Amino acid sequence: MRLEAGVQGDGRMRTGEKRQIYLIGFMGSGKSTVSRILSGRLKVPCVEMDEELERQAGKRITEIFREDGEACFRAMESRLLESLGESPPCVVSCGGGAVLREENVRAMKSGGVVVLLSASAATIYERVKNSRTRPVLNGHMNTEYIEALMREREPFYRAASDLTVETDEKTVEEIAGEIIAGVESYRDTQKAGKE
Repeated sequence: MRLEAGVQGDGRMRTGEKRQIYLIGFMGSGKSTVSRILSGRLKVPCVEMDEELERQAGKRITEIFREDGEACFRAMESRLLESLGESPPCVVSCGGGAVLREENVRAMKSGGVVVLLSASAATIYERVKNSRTRPVLNGHMNTEYIEALMREREPFYRAASDLTVETDEKTVEEIAGEIIAGVESYRDTQKAGKE
């Protein structure tokens, strides 16, 4: 029996078909921060994909993009997602572009439940405006560019997600609580559909 990304009322993981909770969304939507809180509440490890990729490559994401190119980075991302599907239960904070590859979406959907964290372009800008570690935004740190890129990626996020949680004007604890309730409800619905 495999472990599912569902939760019990006491916040522990429960048994079932799938194991992981994958957080997806545009950069600055709150994936990293929320994943750490979820990890603590669910008592499972947190995997920050960008940090893990940096560890594996021995260099920063910005260096991977600059030295090896985006295609190399995306291939590394795909390999990591594939391996996470077979790992013990965890909460995974995915890179903002992870959903751009179909094989990544398949890996996430087969390994767990995919939760889209959504925020407005203005909120995203406020969260990332002082960051120098967002290679896709280098030279384009403005709301208009963020909004255009969000529109471009939105269909990918929606198609990949099993549920969506809006993050604008919410605390991290509120967001984590909504995710836990949403995952539980989603799993119950999936289970009922199989009976």
